[in-house]
Amino acid sequence: MIHLTNIQLQHGSQVIFQNASLQILPNTRTGLVGANGAGKTTIFRLITGEELPDKGEVSCSSKTVIGYFSQDVGEMSGQSVLAEVMSAAGEIVELGQKISAMEKAMAEPMDDEAMADLLERYGEHVEIFEQRGGYDLEPRAQAILSGLGFDPLDFATPVESFSGGWKMRIALAKILTINPDVLLLDEPTNHLDIESILWLENWLLNDYKGSLLMTCHDREFMNRIVSRIIEVANGGAITYSGNYDFHLQEREIRRQQLQASYRRQQEMLAKEEEFIARFAARASHASQVQSRIKKLEKIERIVLPPEQRIIKLEFPVPPRSGDDVLHVKNLKKEWIGHDGRSIPVFDGLSGTVRRLEKIAVVGVNGAGKSTLLKTITGETEPTEGEVIMGASVTTGYFSQHAMDTLSAKQTVFEAVQEVLPMENIGTIRNLLASFLFQGDDVDKRIENLSGGEKSRVVLAKLLGRPLNFLVLDEPTNHLDIQSREVLLSALQKFEGTVILVSHDRHFLRSLVNRVFEIHHGELRIYEGNYDYYLRETTH
Repeated sequence: MIHLTNIQLQHGSQVIFQNASLQILPNTRTGLVGANGAGKTTIFRLITGEELPDKGEVSCSSKTVIGYFSQDVGEMSGQSVLAEVMSAAGEIVELGQKISAMEKAMAEPMDDEAMADLLERYGEHVEIFEQRGGYDLEPRAQAILSGLGFDPLDFATPVESFSGGWKMRIALAKILTINPDVLLLDEPTNHLDIESILWLENWLLNDYKGSLLMTCHDREFMNRIVSRIIEVANGGAITYSGNYDFHLQEREIRRQQLQASYRRQQEMLAKEEEFIARFAARASHASQVQSRIKKLEKIERIVLPPEQRIIKLEFPVPPRSGDDVLHVKNLKKEWIGHDGRSIPVFDGLSGTVRRLEKIAVVGVNGAGKSTLLKTITGETEPTEGEVIMGASVTTGYFSQHAMDTLSAKQTVFEAVQEVLPMENIGTIRNLLASFLFQGDDVDKRIENLSGGEKSRVVLAKLLGRPLNFLVLDEPTNHLDIQSREVLLSALQKFEGTVILVSHDRHFLRSLVNRVFEIHHGELRIYEGNYDYYLRETTH
């Protein structure tokens, strides 16, 4: 369907691809993985024609409809949410208008040859219109918006009144609505809650019939959706048959085999070079020496790819807190709307957080999960009730908007030094190195960092302080799968207390031992892990 053959591409002095080849086959579900900067987004841009290779070929049928969802949603304004989503299907709407015009023309008298020609074109147009879902375009757009968390009342709301995260959902709805032959998704779950992720998962598995190529930092989502992985690394692309977990196992097997082959070749080369050096000056061995020199020249040398850098994250042993870390008593929270009316969030919440617990706060979108964390940390005052901190509790808070609190003009080093004023330069540099900020990277300004880099700066600021109670609101946002795994491992070993909100199901399953659910403004407590909570609530 789509073939990239012997692609060579260079950005300045950086070689992105060197004779890379890959295929997107009909009706396949493929995950695209690789380190930041390896070229994943570049592959999307090559497929859509936004970027051209220096050498090589990108082949795709002109009739193939490609839908591309990227993290750059562009400007949205001037129309309602529903109109914005349906605008993506302009070609389908135009096709429908042509079909209507043809139907009117058929009612007019014409000769047999003209009628036969019209009927043939009409049949072609109708087939494409049906294939693109033209007859149910509006209800499909509405269903997709509902699945992505929009209320029917939102459909007529101007798009400019929504936040960046909700505009990302609108952009995703636009791509899904056109029902393309090939769907390119760049981090589709980034701004979705668990309910919307589950809906998208179901839609991709059951409703979408085309080919899919996606990047995603949600390990469980990737495992459930894809049956094929393309890994971009070291200027090439390697294809694995299987899901993300299978690719990890297979990659490790291939790595071990390559290392074994490399060792054997190095041993053989050392022996041959030793023979050449030993007998080079002897006339009696001249022919053998020359033969071995020619043999070495013909051998294709095995090159080991560089090891991918990963975060080295380990929380310091925190000071001990009291056995009861936190009590909330009859907690109530209301927000005051623009019209002055109070908007209830939750009421009568009571519960205790005990030392060393790892607690997930769950609930549908808008239930008040983030508001509860803000109330616990003192970021907002409760309307009623109280939050009582236990003895010797030192709290660190990672909010969804933590990256916005970074000072744009500060350097990475200055941002971390701000919370560690007594530490020496070497200590701060070592801390930053563990978060992959090395050399000149520490002098980068915050405003020039990617979302993932900013997230690592915020985590570094948390890690450097002796905290025994971590309150984390979507800490995995903008982190790739490997970085999420490192954070997960560090939190599992953390000798303190954690309460968090996350839409990453693998993260929750692997970490939490207790669940707080906010359900219709009330708190339900489940004394078990995330799987226990799912069984009890039959979600």
